[in-house]
Amino acid sequence: MSWNTFGRVFRFTTWGESHGPALGAVVDGCPPGLSLSEGDIQPFLDARRPGQSKFTTQRQEPDQVKILSGVFEGKTTGTPISLMIENVDQRSKDYSEVAKAYRPGHADYAYDAKYGFRDYRGGGRSSARETAARVAAGGVARLVIPEVNITAYVSEIGGDAIDPAKVDFAEIGNNPFFCPDPDAAKRWEKLVDDARKAGSSLGAVVECVATGVPAGWGAPLYAKLDSELASAMMSINAVKGVEIGDGFAAARLTGETNADPMRPGNEGPRFEANHAGGIAGGISTGQPVVVRVAFKPTSSILTPVPTIDRDGNATEIRTKGRHDPCVGIRGVPVVEAMMALVLADQKLLDRAQVGERG
Repeated sequence: MSWNTFGRVFRFTTWGESHGPALGAVVDGCPPGLSLSEGDIQPFLDARRPGQSKFTTQRQEPDQVKILSGVFEGKTTGTPISLMIENVDQRSKDYSEVAKAYRPGHADYAYDAKYGFRDYRGGGRSSARETAARVAAGGVARLVIPEVNITAYVSEIGGDAIDPAKVDFAEIGNNPFFCPDPDAAKRWEKLVDDARKAGSSLGAVVECVATGVPAGWGAPLYAKLDSELASAMMSINAVKGVEIGDGFAAARLTGETNADPMRPGNEGPRFEANHAGGIAGGISTGQPVVVRVAFKPTSSILTPVPTIDRDGNATEIRTKGRHDPCVGIRGVPVVEAMMALVLADQKLLDRAQVGERG
């Protein structure tokens, strides 16, 4: 059995491959009566779309979404919503060498070891192209959680981090890196371009903040909000680490410095810190939910790397084609989408157990 579905009440299943005719998602469990059109989803796909700058892959895909089912007269019907995105700019011939040898760091060998067969064209199902379907599904999920605002941004590329004192969310759309620090964005232009010209790649850290999440979403044990978020983020291609709140830094604090002190407020407690990232005991506290996601450097690079072929013979490979010199950049809309999908699911789970709040 292959696992292509995520969620419990609000569920989505993605389908399709990097070089197939199309890919998409089926969203099930969406409440009826929500206004939904392609225009509600397209802006998020446009943010993820390739070929928008020299710092991303030059594959030219319009990523125009089509709603095939689940909507009637502009409203969701409560039945499965099928979303389709056509592939129009595949260049499978670029992967002739990949058919003969495994790309280190990629899923080539692991797929072959599991299935005894693999789609080498762009990585097939393991390609980050699949994330376009997640972003489309995330556009639907946002309609379920209108009270929540989700903002993600790149906080670090190649070890060069933003200055927290200079963070301005208004700057995120003013540069090709989704960067809230204009000085860091300037530095990253040379950093990423140098890696691109050298046929190499860089890793990145994406931070995502969700505000407006009420206290009470999540569960104490097996549907913890933070464990669901960690699972969602780790399922994204090239992600190798996830932190909630202070994450690993919390291990270097004392109990008193890691605590999030509370004081009386006008509408519930007023927190004086948010080391927990808005989640305690697996349940949201009403504070901003904060997640950081680490993306490894893109594995498909022009620099020759030692490897083996399918027969186990030593060789080396340089991956031709069009690839992101820093895959974390276009990971920003994907991280936002997975945050929305998890929160929509948790909202409906909460409603199923305790009913409407307030």
